[in-house]
Amino acid sequence: MTATPAPATPAADPAALAARIRALAREAGFQRCGIAGIELGEDEAHLRDWLARGLYGSMEWMARHGDKRSRPRELVPGTLRVISVGLDYGRNDDDDAWRTLADGERAYVARYALGRDYHKLMRGRLQKLAERIAAQIGPFGHRVFVDSAPVLERALARNAGLGWIGKHTCLIDRDGGSWFFLGEIYVDLPLPVDAPASAHCGSCTRCIDICPTAAIVAPHRLDARRCISYLTIEHEGAIPEPLRPAIGNRIFGCDDCQLVCPWNKFARRTDEPDFRARNGLDTASLAELFAWDEAEFLRRTEGSAIRRSGHRRWLRNIAVALGNAPTTPEVVGALRARADAADGVVREHVAWALARHGAG
Repeated sequence: MTATPAPATPAADPAALAARIRALAREAGFQRCGIAGIELGEDEAHLRDWLARGLYGSMEWMARHGDKRSRPRELVPGTLRVISVGLDYGRNDDDDAWRTLADGERAYVARYALGRDYHKLMRGRLQKLAERIAAQIGPFGHRVFVDSAPVLERALARNAGLGWIGKHTCLIDRDGGSWFFLGEIYVDLPLPVDAPASAHCGSCTRCIDICPTAAIVAPHRLDARRCISYLTIEHEGAIPEPLRPAIGNRIFGCDDCQLVCPWNKFARRTDEPDFRARNGLDTASLAELFAWDEAEFLRRTEGSAIRRSGHRRWLRNIAVALGNAPTTPEVVGALRARADAADGVVREHVAWALARHGAG
């Protein structure tokens, strides 16, 4: 938490300050904002159970910080409240997404990764929001987070009234659906908290039923080891062979559980220009992207969340997708061009893909 000298002027009415913070958040470009307390006992128990079952795969960082994720005051001493914000990234392009998924020769990239990396954009806006709050009340203790520390962001956002945690584990807002990013400011201000959002999934299980790899093993419980987002982004080595066919043409992340969610069908969304597709990633063919060498990959993914996967995983993922693609001269030719790849993991996935086409 930043230094906390005494405020130049005392914060007046806490309720008035909270209302002002929400207004400042909207001015900063966030579509939603709420204030949560720091008690997360039930969520801590759920997290501990999830970790104990090993459902986090190789994401050791999920367990490394102990209970700091569910205890904001231990992560940032002095924290009293959490300002939670949401920033839309989804555009009304669900039909386009389904068309891409249905075209085996095209590459599917999760909607959040088509444009600019959200981390820097959100962090900058959150920091400016904190500065504008300080301009109102004087210096105060705070720390900004956007996927940058062990934060139980969805539970905090739910408690701040931004939405409920759906059965697919994503946050859902009745008016805005689930296509939005989350960010937080931990503060030492005794602000009034918002009412938590109530759940409205009812008996719907569409997200569970559609998951290509059956990764949603129960409502609100995700087995990361089977999740396409984990396998294509976080997982370092070979993708388990039994799961490869179900990945289809998804080369970076997966949106199926959100695309099928009824709450997204009529959601009001805000088109953020920075999140519009770059490099034709919403229409590119698998063969076209597979041809990128590392230099081109780094150039094309500058400022993109995709870069974190690295060129090796990029090629591995596309090799799997090409193995699932229709057998065409272009598909087989693209695979044969990398049959002797220097990297063993890439080479093995290319061999698997060629065998799928009877061209090993």
